[in-house]
Amino acid sequence: MLLIKNGKILTMAGVDYDKACILIDGKKIIKVGEYIDEDNSDISQVIDASNCIVMPGIIEAHSHIGIQEERKGFEGNDCNEMTEPVTPYLKALDAINPMDSTFHKALSAGITGVMVGPGSSNVVGGQFVFIKTHGRAIDNMVVLEPAAMKVAFGENPKSNYNDKDKMPTSRMSIAALLREELFEAQQYYKNKKNSQQSGNEDNDFNEEFRKECWLPVFDKRIPLKAHVHRADDILTAIRIAKQFGLKMTLDHCTEGHLIAEEIKESGFPAIIGPTLSVRNKIETQNMDFKTAGLLHKAGVKVAITTDHPVTRIQDLAICAGFAAKEGLGIDEGLKAITINAAEICNVSHRVGSIEVGKDADIAIFDGNPMEIFTKTLYTIIDGEVVYKPED
Repeated sequence: MLLIKNGKILTMAGVDYDKACILIDGKKIIKVGEYIDEDNSDISQVIDASNCIVMPGIIEAHSHIGIQEERKGFEGNDCNEMTEPVTPYLKALDAINPMDSTFHKALSAGITGVMVGPGSSNVVGGQFVFIKTHGRAIDNMVVLEPAAMKVAFGENPKSNYNDKDKMPTSRMSIAALLREELFEAQQYYKNKKNSQQSGNEDNDFNEEFRKECWLPVFDKRIPLKAHVHRADDILTAIRIAKQFGLKMTLDHCTEGHLIAEEIKESGFPAIIGPTLSVRNKIETQNMDFKTAGLLHKAGVKVAITTDHPVTRIQDLAICAGFAAKEGLGIDEGLKAITINAAEICNVSHRVGSIEVGKDADIAIFDGNPMEIFTKTLYTIIDGEVVYKPED
């Protein structure tokens, strides 16, 4: 057992403690309270967190860590398959390299969970996966797979295929290609369900590899993960998702503050960022740290992203701090990189808050992690200390 004592615990579960303890048995949290007797022969390690903030491990809700490796160029970049615009059958799981040095930087910032997937060059890019940030075998790091289906609107797919002189080269063709794919996938889904319900063992339904990946989307077990910056692209994404009755997250959502009420009415959450970045595209000219706060005040559930490697993943908490400063507030800023991110990524049953029964993914800081001078003292994943500064 591992005992963390005397820390200021921010549980992200509605109850905080000025000075309290957490008891971990194996990979799970088994007790949280103001006092836990450490004279227990089963406790093999004690961490004194006096004058420290203890909180759930930080979660990055949208990144390309390990799939676009640091300092590796083409050889380490497996983020986009830029040869055909619709590739839903691709899995990020097959391209993530846990040896990417950025995983250590994530651990050094108290980041314990990341949503990783394809980039935005294609209209449909493939399947995301949610993983822990510690390990050498990717299959042992998985929390949820598949976790989302990537779709993209706006400049990226336009510019990629304009150079190839093929569709899509306009926003109209992006929407048309996505609708066509979803229409065919929906028909496949209905036909397979009807075949299964018929109970006819000799049915002639033929499974298709390129359509099987859509089943969890139409079962509403995973959402579309929509790359959207401009307000009109956000509304197009909402329109299409509603047309097919699908779940969706609005990733980047750069101009979301301009249509906050419409996003609220859609019911879809927003993953804001990377805002600690340059306005290097036409569609990001209205980028502002105020976006997250304005959307939250409108009633939208918000998470913060670095979109690593666009912004360094280790700066995630600092990005949340800027958003907090510009209207999101301290409490919501911390939620945006813990429980909100976990809920948006559909992994809150395991991570995102400090509660009995959840995974023991915990970060201990000498101050608020959204402040620039704060240091990470311990990062704990599945009850194991995986980072200390002296290491």
